[in-house]
This record gives sequence, structure tokens and C-alpha cells, in this order.
Amino acid sequence: MWKGTPMDDSTRSDVLKRLAYIEGHLIGVRKMIEQDTYCVDVLKQTYAVRRAIEKVESKMLSGHVHGCVVHGIEEGDSGILDELVELYDEP
Repeated sequence: MWKGTPMDDSTRSDVLKRLAYIEGHLIGVRKMIEQDTYCVDVLKQTYAVRRAIEKVESKMLSGHVHGCVVHGIEEGDSGILDELVELYDEP
């Protein structure tokens, strides 16, 4: 069951653009490996992909905190903060 508030249009648009970039970048990394590209060059590209994923997560987290979390607190949902803690809790 979906809960919370919808992602705002600017966040959705930005996240989708970033995901398209990541998808393209991963295809390039695969080609580099298939072509036996020097490992350090491939690692530089995987680092770029990881940073891009972190930016997507940051954008989504910001939207979640300013939208869903605020809405949840206003509605008295005490579990909304527990979800965030659980998400970043060490295993």
C-alpha cells in the first residue's frame, strides 16, 4: 500500500534524468570491461556511477523528508521517522 505524498514533478524529472545518465554510464562501463580496458580507467567510471547514485538518493531523501515525513508527522504517523532510521541503520 502506498503511503505519503507524491514526489513533486521537479524532483521526479531530475531523478529520471539522473537515472537515464546512470543507465547510459553503466552500458559504457560494460563495454569497457568487454574491451578489456585498463582497470583503473574502469574504476574511475564505476566511481562516477556510484557518485551519481548517491546524488539520486540525496535528491529523493530530501524530497521524502520535506514531503512524506512532514505529512506523516502532521497525520500523527509515529513510524515515519522509524522508517528513516531503519533505512540507514547498520546491519
